[in-house]
Amino acid sequence: MLVLLFRVQSLFHYPTRLVCRRPITPHRMVTPSSPRCEPSLPVESNCWISIWTRDRLRQGFIRHHGQMHAQPEMRLRPATPVTVRSPASPNCGADSYPSLEPCETNRPEPGSEQSGAARYLPVIAFRTRHSALSQAQRQTWERLWPEIGISVVPQTRSGERLDTDAWFGRSAPVVLEIGCGSGTATLAMAQHEPDIDVIAVEVYRRGLAQLLCAINRDQVHNIRMIHGNALYLLQHLIAPMSLTGVRVFFPDPWPKARHHKRRLLQPATVELIADRLLPGGVLHTATDHPDYAEQIAEVGDGEPLLSRADGSTQLPIATVRPTTKYETKAQHAGNIVTELIWKKRS
Repeated sequence: MLVLLFRVQSLFHYPTRLVCRRPITPHRMVTPSSPRCEPSLPVESNCWISIWTRDRLRQGFIRHHGQMHAQPEMRLRPATPVTVRSPASPNCGADSYPSLEPCETNRPEPGSEQSGAARYLPVIAFRTRHSALSQAQRQTWERLWPEIGISVVPQTRSGERLDTDAWFGRSAPVVLEIGCGSGTATLAMAQHEPDIDVIAVEVYRRGLAQLLCAINRDQVHNIRMIHGNALYLLQHLIAPMSLTGVRVFFPDPWPKARHHKRRLLQPATVELIADRLLPGGVLHTATDHPDYAEQIAEVGDGEPLLSRADGSTQLPIATVRPTTKYETKAQHAGNIVTELIWKKRS
C-alpha cells in the first residue's frame, strides 16, 4: 500500500522524471526511443501527464539531477555578423561609428565646432534605475520643470547649442555638474555663489525631483537641470570654451575590471571636458574609490590642456563643498575621499 501511494505521488510531483540506467550528460539529447532511458509512464498513453512528458521530451528538455536541460543546438542562436572599425583606421571620420578614443586621421582643431563631437563611443556610465515620484514631487515637477529643466533625448537632437544666457536670463559664468544625485552639494554651492549659474545633469528622475523641490523651497534662482546623458550633452549641446567649471563628484567607480570601460572619466571624456572649458576653467572631481582615483589622476595629468591645481592656485570658482550623505557613508566605511582639481591652461 505504501509503495502504491509513493508511486502515485511521484507521478503528480515529477511529471518529467526519467528512470535512467546510467548517468546522462547535461547536454545529451534524450528521446523516447533512446535505449539508455525509459520514461516512467508510457509515452503513447492518453494520460495528460504522459502527453506533457512526451512533448517536453520532443522539445529536447530532460530532468537530470533536479535540473532542466536543453540540447545546445536548441538554446544557441546564430551570431549576427558585426563589423568593427578600428579607431586608427583611415575611414574613422565623423561618418563612421564613433570611437572611445580620438581619431588621429581626422582630428579637428581644438575649440572648433566638430571638436569632441562624433568621435566618442556613447559610453553608458550609469546604471538603470526606476523609482516612482511622490505626489508632491510630481506636482512640483509638472509646475516647475518646463521652466528650469529640459530632457535630452538623442533621437530628437536639433543640432542647436544650448543658449545659457537666454535660459538663465542673464550673462554669468556657467558651471556644469555631472551626476548631481539628490542635489545636496548642488544646492549648497549654488547658494554660496549666487553670481555663478549652475547646470545640474542627472539621469535619474527622482534625484532631479528632490533637487527641484529644494529649489522651490529655498527660492534658488541660479540652478537649471538637465535630464539625460552628460556625455551626449557635452558633445552636442555645450559649445566649445563656454564653461567656467565642470564638477564630477563621486561618479560610479564600476569596480570590476571588465566594467572599467564604463567609467565616465576616460581620456576621451577628459579631453572633451577640457575642450568645453574656458581658459582658466576648472575640472573638480572627487571619489572614494582608490583605484578610480589613480585612474582619474593619470588621465587628468595626461591631458595637455589641463594642469594640476594646488592650494596656491587661483581658481574662478569655489571648491569647498558640503559633505553629502554618500560621502558620510563612505567615511564610516573607512574609505578615503580623494579630491582632484585641474585648471585649463591659458
